Amino acid sequence: MARYIKIDQIDTEEQLLVRLAWACEIEGLTQSEAADRFGITRVRVNKSLSEARRRGILRVNVESVYAAAAELEWTLEHRFRLHRVCIVPSPENAEAVTPLVGAGLGALLGTVLSDPTIATFGMSWGNTLNLATRHMQPINRPDLEIVSVMGGVSRGSDVNGYEITTRLADLCNAQHSFFIAPLYAGSRESRDLFMEQDVIAEQLDRVRGCEALALATGDLQSSLLVRDALPRDVSRDDLVALGGVGDIMGYVLDAEGALIDHPLNERVIGMTLDDLDRIDNVILAAGGAHKVPILLAALRRRMVDTLVTDENTARGLLAVADAQGD
Repeated sequence: MARYIKIDQIDTEEQLLVRLAWACEIEGLTQSEAADRFGITRVRVNKSLSEARRRGILRVNVESVYAAAAELEWTLEHRFRLHRVCIVPSPENAEAVTPLVGAGLGALLGTVLSDPTIATFGMSWGNTLNLATRHMQPINRPDLEIVSVMGGVSRGSDVNGYEITTRLADLCNAQHSFFIAPLYAGSRESRDLFMEQDVIAEQLDRVRGCEALALATGDLQSSLLVRDALPRDVSRDDLVALGGVGDIMGYVLDAEGALIDHPLNERVIGMTLDDLDRIDNVILAAGGAHKVPILLAALRRRMVDTLVTDENTARGLLAVADAQGD
């Protein structure tokens, strides 16, 4: 049975202790291998395992609210061939899942962006990413550049890519730049004209050069894409009728991870999904039962390296994959 936790009760230190305990005692990783996985020193791994034993977390069994999440992380990593999975406990109130996943992503970003080999980091937009910037501890990376990776929408809000990129850069004492273009062009022809412009080409080169980037995703029911970004001549019902289950960077996918056959996918101004294959660490963060189809589609397409979600969503992914023979 899933155990629940409130957003203000996340203890990132205990969460790390549990992950290290699981990795070393259950998976059989050496302390050096665990240090590499979690981006910390071997000395910290050793001290953390001692602290886990002192607290009574590490016994014959791993006892913590985070233990089920640690087991699910390992299962999902191997099932979908992911580099890393970060799972937070599910909230008792299902409506609170996005803030909790956002908090988990914020903790992860603190580690990722502290890595000096990350010189350029890409950020998309959405509520989960917005909340992540509210839960990340400041770091000092004046050599880092944060870039927005998607076109924007005309409606101003704190979930727009411009605001999120600026806020993350401020947290990192980093530089930042924007992808200045609408998310969708009026037609494929006008999109092609946009893409031929020198300023767009320069921005795309910068985005494609990211060592890592963070993405959110939406379903086709009440997502930000449906609410704020779909062109007026595009019907959500038409996208669903063609098999659409959600979007990644504005591209609408079917349940198998393929682009649906709709002109909207030819009107996106920005990176292609194939461009993600050349980026070392693509982080996808989302939670909730309504996100299971689009998350599974992204995993099936093999575009994700790191997944951030909650326990119930992780179990939903595995249940659907089992039922469908993945």
